[in-house]
This record gives sequence, structure tokens and C-alpha cells, in this order.
Amino acid sequence: MDDVTRVEWREWGQDAFDAAERDEIPVLLSLTATWCDHCHEMDEATYGEPRIAANINDSFVPVRVDVDRRPRVRDRYNMGGFPSTVFLAPDGNVLTGAGYLGPDGMRQVLDSVRTMWETKGSGAARIPRPLREDNPPAGDLTGDIEASMLGQLTETYDEVAGGWGDSPKFPLPDALEFTLKRDREMALRSFDAVSANLLDEYDGGFFRFATDRDWAGLQREKLLDSNGALVRAFANAYLHTGDDEYREPAERTIEFLTTTLWNGDVDAFANSQAPGEPDAYSLDATDRTAAPEPPVDERVFAGPNALAIEGLLTYAAYTDDDRARRYAERALATLREDLIEDGVVAHAHPATIERADVDVDDPACLLTNQARALAALTTAATTLETGALADATAVADATIDRLRDGDSFHDGPAVGAGLLDRPLRPLDANVSFADALVDLAVLTGDERYRDIARETLEDFAGASDRFGVQIARYATVTSRLLEGPLVIFVGDEPGSELHRAAVRLADHEKIVVPDSTADLPSGTARVELGERTSDRAETPEQLSERVGSVLE
Repeated sequence: MDDVTRVEWREWGQDAFDAAERDEIPVLLSLTATWCDHCHEMDEATYGEPRIAANINDSFVPVRVDVDRRPRVRDRYNMGGFPSTVFLAPDGNVLTGAGYLGPDGMRQVLDSVRTMWETKGSGAARIPRPLREDNPPAGDLTGDIEASMLGQLTETYDEVAGGWGDSPKFPLPDALEFTLKRDREMALRSFDAVSANLLDEYDGGFFRFATDRDWAGLQREKLLDSNGALVRAFANAYLHTGDDEYREPAERTIEFLTTTLWNGDVDAFANSQAPGEPDAYSLDATDRTAAPEPPVDERVFAGPNALAIEGLLTYAAYTDDDRARRYAERALATLREDLIEDGVVAHAHPATIERADVDVDDPACLLTNQARALAALTTAATTLETGALADATAVADATIDRLRDGDSFHDGPAVGAGLLDRPLRPLDANVSFADALVDLAVLTGDERYRDIARETLEDFAGASDRFGVQIARYATVTSRLLEGPLVIFVGDEPGSELHRAAVRLADHEKIVVPDSTADLPSGTARVELGERTSDRAETPEQLSERVGSVLE
């Protein structure tokens, strides 16, 4: 029994569903996160109430799932945020669900679900729509996709507060990067809003989001994945502007990642930091130093680490920052040596999770992890060392072999309890993987990867006019496929003067291919965009001119 909640929580797995089937009662699934304040509040206020806990223990099979540890469960049962409170039939289908429930709300829902179960039984359950309709609407990739996304971003742009939409306000790093090339003013005003409102000026790092349109109601948890993505976004804003007001938020976030979130036991980044006491954020610097440090979830997950590696390597390439490069190298070594085997990316570092938390229903080779690891490895190959290409190719090939179904990809092997045996084809992870494949095709010269990237996006293109601004990256990758990314081949190893100049040319969607000595003399570079090819350049100044001539 949980000492805090009084509920007799079971582990996720088939045993829990078998018990529900045997006793002919529903499952109560609680989706929580270590960084989620509302989850802890619900534990104390609701699950800690003795009569509610007794009611749950007697009439339901209660199951508690950590959403970071079991992302496939999260993606199938999430009710729109955490905590999610989901009632399931013994076959895993959904009876009903809600988010946070206080004591009164929980009593009402428990009574309602009990009545529903007694009246209709499993007949009241349903399978969520994304799991019922596995075949997305396919279509052609056209320039209208980029124009449509820019139109959506313009329409939902908040002229007063910056960012997009009303509430809640998330930083949306993919949208920031998309607009950076296509509507610079809108992009920079939104970058300004994110740094002014979500950056922790004292400890560094970005808070997760704000509940209100004016960026009030800060949710002060700091997650590795969103911070890693924002380091890359702000580094790219600095690349385009040369302005320190975009470099400094990235630098402060790197300080946070390499101190507060650094797990030195395994040389990688910890997963998250929970919010501190609300009053602590109003203290002056001296008093805040004396305030208790918010707890850190020390577990190491592959996907968020890959995002952090990509962000730090991008920043280091533009700035020569030694701290960013060293920590990226150390985390990259851990990713390659401890978390990737034969191209399959493990979800979590085994040294940082409890033995009882090993998840047999969430096997390795999850699409999000594969996509993020591939992007980190291709970034390493363009900025740090070309030897990373071997691992990048292995990750891409393993993903294509294990997860591709038709022209796009499932989120993981369709095995496990509940609805885990139903395939799910997540758009965001498919887009991320396709983006990384575009880079890999150029770096390896293997057009098969580019073809698969195109086919992946085409598999969703029939619905592209309905994609929200959260999926701005779909339009970015479509543009790179249709127009061809700007490519700079450099006949020198990473770190040479000519390579460093190539990396710092102001197009963050370009691909730099170092060590291209097969068809370039040492000390020269060449620029390509689609069918256009420049003359060779021998100096950074000449290279800048060659890029300009290709873009004309």
C-alpha cells in the first residue's frame, strides 16, 4: 500500500488486467509524473482520503503509471495532461477519463463509473480514435503545406503577448525555428516572450509552460526534453541575428543542464526538476540561495538526452563554447556506449531505474527515441566527428526494419497489456524521424533515406491542412524535401577554419558535410542547393560569397 495515497496501487501489466477480468471490476489507471505538482496534490487531497481509497481498493483495480517510464501507455491513455485519471474495462478499452479530480469530483466519478459498469459492463468501453484508425490520409507534398502552416502561425500569433494561441502558452520550439526563416519579426518577438516569461533568471533553464495568455500562471517544472529543444532554438536565433539576447538564454540553460540536471554517475542528463515552493520564486537572490532545492528526477532517458546533446552541439558549433562541447561529448558517449545496441535505442539507462521499474511492456526501439538519437548522431557527424555516422546509419536501419509499416512508422512494437497491442502512428515522431533521415541521406550519399523521408510525410499529407502549429516541423521538413536543403561540403575535418565558417553561415536548416575529401581537395568547400552548385571556396569569405550566389 502507498503510505501517501492509501491506495493499493498495482504495477502496469497483464496481471492487473487479469485481476480485473477475474473479479469483474474496472481498472482505475492513474497517469502521473515525478515533476507534476498537481499529481502530488491529488495524491494528498484525493487518494489520501481514507474512504475514497477504500472505495477504489474495493471496487476497482488501481494501477499507477509513471508517464516518463512508460511513454506508450501515456500516449494511449492521456486525457490531455497530468494527472490523468482513466477508467478501463478489463480488456484495456476506455470507459471514461478525466484529469485532476478533487475529493468531491472523485466521489461523483467513482459512483458514475460504478453505475455505468453495473448497467453496461464492457459494452460502455471504447477504443480511442487514433488506435481505431491506423491508416492516415495520404497525399502529395506541395508548397501549399509550407504556406498553410505560415498562415496558421500568422493567424494564431499573439500580437500583444507573443507566442501562439490563447492559453495555455507553450514555448513551441519547432514553431520558433520554422518562423525564424519565414517571418523573422514574428519569430523574434516570440523568442523574446519565451525568454522573458519562461526562463528562470536565477537558476537558469526554462519552465514548462504558462497557463494564461499573458504568460502568467507559470508551471515551474523543468524538463530535460523541452530545455534541450529550446537550447537548439535559441542557438539558431543567435545564428540568424548575432544578438547576445538570444545566445544568453541558451547559455543559462546549458549551465542549468550541466549542473542541476547532470547525473555524474552515468555521465548523462537527469530527466527533470520538479517545481520548488511557490514562495521561493519571489525571494531575492540571497534568500533564494538558502531555500530548499527542488527535487531532481535522476533517471536518465535516451530521448531527452539526445535532444540535449543536439542542442549543446548546435550551440558549441556556433560559439566554440567549451562547456557545451565537453558535456555533449560525455552524454553522447553514454548514449552510444550504454543505450544503443545494434541500432536499437534503449528507453532508459538501466543504472538509473529501480529493478522493479523495468518495463516488459515498453520494449526498446520506440520511434521517438530512435528519431531523437538519429538527430543527435547526425548533428555530431556534422559538427564534431564523422565517426558518428556509423551509429546513425545503424539507428536508421533498425528503425526502418522494425517499425516501418507501409510508408510510415508505428511508435513501437505492438505488444503488451491493455491497448499496447494496438499500433499507433504518431505524427510528431514520424516527422522528427523523417527530418533526421533528410540529413542522413546527404551525409551518407544514400538517397534511399531521402525517399523514405518523403514517403513518410506523404503518408500524412492528406490531412496537412489541419495540422496545428505544434506540428510546424512537418512544414519545415516538407520544404527541405521539395527545395532541397542547402548543403555545404567541406574538404576538411570538423573544427577546421573552413568547417567552422560553414557551420556558422546563417541558415539553420542547412547541412554541413565535413571531411568530404572524396571529391574535394583539402582546404576547399562547395555549396549545393538542388541542382545549383557553386565554385569551390578556399576561405571563409569566399564560402560566404558562394552561398550567396547559390541562393540568388
